[in-house]
Amino acid sequence: MTERAEWRDALESEPAAAEAVFGDRLDEVRRFTENLARHGEELGLIGPLELPRLWSRHIVNSGLVAPLLRPGRVGDVGSGAGLPGLVLAIARPDVHLTLIEPMERRVAWLERQVAELGLENVDVVRARAEDVRLTGALDQVTARAVSALRTLIPITAPLLRAGGELVLMKGAGVDGEIGAAEKAIRRFRLTDTEVVVLGEGLVDEVTRVFRARVSPA
Repeated sequence: MTERAEWRDALESEPAAAEAVFGDRLDEVRRFTENLARHGEELGLIGPLELPRLWSRHIVNSGLVAPLLRPGRVGDVGSGAGLPGLVLAIARPDVHLTLIEPMERRVAWLERQVAELGLENVDVVRARAEDVRLTGALDQVTARAVSALRTLIPITAPLLRAGGELVLMKGAGVDGEIGAAEKAIRRFRLTDTEVVVLGEGLVDEVTRVFRARVSPA
């Protein structure tokens, strides 16, 4: 069996939910998913057990967040393999994504995917979120599987303009994280905090998003 056949055999079949989530952007998402399946493990972007759940756990999971984005500038902190940043950039060509990633090999991967997929609404910045210097504040910031809210809020909220919004992908324990992050929520003047559950009735594993707005005053 060739290496090509091995990754193809291991890759999860495209779920029916993919078409509902991505619509006419699905072909581009398929190209990215295939690239990630082919190279992700060797580049240290995904673990060896992720191919059988790549579509459902990572691609569709990220794509469900796309309707929460607004036209403007969105930052993806710790973009890594491009989850959710590249998936969101494909799904929402009307939104400009800034992918913030400190590791050189991951930055190289992100830049290569941007070029190969012809994504004109993406720029990649090599930096840690707490050190990044952007031209102007962002309208929204997202992140996935980076850290607990009490750690994540202090490195993401400062990137937002007044009135800007956090759209942070979290796991089932998000309610507990919110309780532990109360000091950070007050310190960074976050209001309208809520947990949005996405994909109910569409996917087996829903996506949870912590959403909050930086007070304009």
